[in-house]
Amino acid sequence: MAFTAKDVQTLREKTGCGMMDCKKALVASDGDMDAAADYLREKGLASQAKKATRIAAEGTVCAVSKENVGVVVELNSETDFVANGEEFKALAAEVADIIAEQNPADVDALSNGVKDGKTVSEMVQELFLKIRENIRIRRFARFEGKTVSYVHAGGKIGVLVQLETALPADNADLVTMGKNICMQIAAMNPAYLDEASVPAEVIAKEKEILIAQMKEDPKMANKPEAVLGKIVEGKIGKYYKENCLVNQDFVMDGDLTVGKYVEKTAKELGADIAVSAYVRFEKGEGLEKRVDDFASEVASMVK
Repeated sequence: MAFTAKDVQTLREKTGCGMMDCKKALVASDGDMDAAADYLREKGLASQAKKATRIAAEGTVCAVSKENVGVVVELNSETDFVANGEEFKALAAEVADIIAEQNPADVDALSNGVKDGKTVSEMVQELFLKIRENIRIRRFARFEGKTVSYVHAGGKIGVLVQLETALPADNADLVTMGKNICMQIAAMNPAYLDEASVPAEVIAKEKEILIAQMKEDPKMANKPEAVLGKIVEGKIGKYYKENCLVNQDFVMDGDLTVGKYVEKTAKELGADIAVSAYVRFEKGEGLEKRVDDFASEVASMVK
């Protein structure tokens, strides 16, 4: 029995499954809509699609550096019980390897990446059928060149740092420096790499807020504009120190900024070193968390 693109769309709307899965189901069932829906249920895909609407804000962040590429990826689940399982962590590591090797453009492209005859989407579906929880690849970043990675608290935070230097990537002192900077980023969460990275509109807005605050302060309101300008510039310097990685006080040595720490290490190793980029992922940041109200649930069951 033949089927059309409209049939694929109809099956998708009926089951909530992906277009390619619906097409495969119709092929397998010779275009019979009911048989195709049963096929999807048998494969567990219809159940997966239903659960895909549930909140997945737990999970893990995996960060790796190998040869001339570094990757950090966030894989989400519904519960931390699943996230702490070996199979879930193994999937995150495999996805990171695929990102490193195949350089997908985005998460959609990643889902179609193939390894050992399986797509990433199929790998996710396979694990879903075992654990019956919504699993989602949320985001990833990939740097080429010399990178150092760090994972904090078993996957709560992942950091990837890119370094510019003539030193070999496996230089032990360089790797140690990179790890220390990763830990700085994990702990202090800087918004920008350096002053040049801060958008002009952000600084303009910050100055606007500072001026408004001073005008509301009776001690500041009557000061000359030139004096207020100098005070604002001083406060902007503090903003850079708090928000820019290289300007921050180094957590392992308060007498140095991160930038000075890099310079000190470079001098000791006899080579130029610069932090050219970094990324920090924190598991579930910005996502709505599932709240279980067991009292209400029990009460509704009693009624």
